[in-house]
Amino acid sequence: MNNADIAKKLKLIGLVPVIKLDDVEKAVPLARALADGGIPCAEITFRTAQAEESIKRITAELPGMLVGAGTVLTVDQADRALAAGAKFAVAPGLNPKIAQHCIEIGLPFFPGCSGPSDIEAALEMGFKTVKFFPAEQLGGVKTLKALAAPYTEVSFMPTGGVNEANIADYLAFDKVVACGGSWMAEASLVASGNFAEITRLAAKAVKTVLGFKLESAGDGPLGAMFGAGETVVSTPNMDRAVAYLKSKGFEADGGVMEYNGAKIRMIKK
Repeated sequence: MNNADIAKKLKLIGLVPVIKLDDVEKAVPLARALADGGIPCAEITFRTAQAEESIKRITAELPGMLVGAGTVLTVDQADRALAAGAKFAVAPGLNPKIAQHCIEIGLPFFPGCSGPSDIEAALEMGFKTVKFFPAEQLGGVKTLKALAAPYTEVSFMPTGGVNEANIADYLAFDKVVACGGSWMAEASLVASGNFAEITRLAAKAVKTVLGFKLESAGDGPLGAMFGAGETVVSTPNMDRAVAYLKSKGFEADGGVMEYNGAKIRMIKK
């Protein structure tokens, strides 16, 4: 897969958990906890020596998980990430040497950008999706929209200060592919092995990302009047919502999702 393919997959998920692992034994249980909560993706950062082995174990045990390598700062780390099974790599900045190396070895790469010069350098190298870092410290959504205006080809992955309270604001901007965050898998939860809580927080984060809103339950006088025998749910991102429901066993029939006789009509709003 290339950068565009990975970006499409990430956009359907909307959230990339950024994970720092100090214990490789926690890698697979953590990944399972995220997947059980509805987030089949993780960025394992090279900020610890356990990153390579953690990526290797997760990709072996959970082949459906989209695993990336974060904080890739050297050519060696890029090589080790690819060998371990990482599907993509992310860096906090744009180092042309590392970016070019990732192109050469076929590792989809998302460089970090914080201003116009970074974005133009990324475009010059062929990167159309970049990490916006550190997002909140640079002014958040307001700054991101200002930066995006002259670069119509570019999409962004904001990371840094993104949390449960503001992620919906970022995802409401159509130039945002996905957001990086770590609140659903904080270091203390990982260290204590509280994977049930990580699953709960992941599921809560997914609910925020999907932005589902019940428009009609299809029952009562109005349902009878309009012949509505189905639940109507709105979402700000139809593709993401459909992908999520399909992962839960629903099948699509036009704008209607059905599972075991239960029907949900999806509308974008």
